[in-house]
Amino acid sequence: MKGIVLAGGSGSRLYPVTGAVSKQLLPVYDKPMIYYPLSVLMFGGIRDILIISTPADLPQFERLLGDGSALGLRLTYAEQAQPNGLAEAFLIGADHVGDDSVALVLGDNIFHGPGFPAQLRRSIADLDGCVLFGYPVKDPGRYGVGEADDNGRLISIEEKPAVPRSNRAITGLYLYDNDVLRIARQITPSARGELEITDVNHVYLERGTATLIDLGRGFAWLDTGTHDSLLEAGQYVQVLEHRQGIRIACLEEIALDMGYIDPDSCYLLGEKLGSSRYGEYVMSVAKAAGAIG
Repeated sequence: MKGIVLAGGSGSRLYPVTGAVSKQLLPVYDKPMIYYPLSVLMFGGIRDILIISTPADLPQFERLLGDGSALGLRLTYAEQAQPNGLAEAFLIGADHVGDDSVALVLGDNIFHGPGFPAQLRRSIADLDGCVLFGYPVKDPGRYGVGEADDNGRLISIEEKPAVPRSNRAITGLYLYDNDVLRIARQITPSARGELEITDVNHVYLERGTATLIDLGRGFAWLDTGTHDSLLEAGQYVQVLEHRQGIRIACLEEIALDMGYIDPDSCYLLGEKLGSSRYGEYVMSVAKAAGAIG
């Protein structure tokens, strides 16, 4: 499976902060926002990842992440000149996906909860059509809302419904078989001029091959697209990291745990981060795994 992180857009809801920097490069407590969606793909065993952003912002992502080889990844980059909808990611990334299935994750979404990596890997291994992830919210009318039967088969999906059929918001993580490339080419722009991901999902819904997985209680899904939600996400990460002594979305640690890099390579990555607490954490993890240091 190939991965795509969609990190475009103007970030207008975060103005003036995003007047000079991409939203997905803003810090969520101790690391750039894009680390969080990247960690999701890495947990899924996905190592070949395309990052899509604006022409102005792409050089900053490349400066931060490089080609990914230091983490055992292959990162490539592509431009989305205008925010023409989420489904455009499959047009831009068609050559990247090739004949494979694909996972699309939005660059401003954070996923964290017990058992999530294992659940994600199972969903990828069993993929037949598309898999969406639902999260219970108190105000579902603000989101795309999915309804599933007792077997998890998606039976309805509505965009910002006045009378929601469920309280399951569709999150910014989507798994698709290779047919999504053909479907994306065939959909037409909506009234707001965008290629809507909901239209793609409707095709799978009509085929009966769309699954909705309920992330449920004890899980955190955070969308960091506003000033308040960005602050809340940072506070959430801060509290957990301070109390548990771990780092959420530490790419170096994930790469080590997944076997993408060895302990000595991990230690060197931490060492390059200087005297920051993040860098010290990476070195401590590497030492615990057997790095000479």
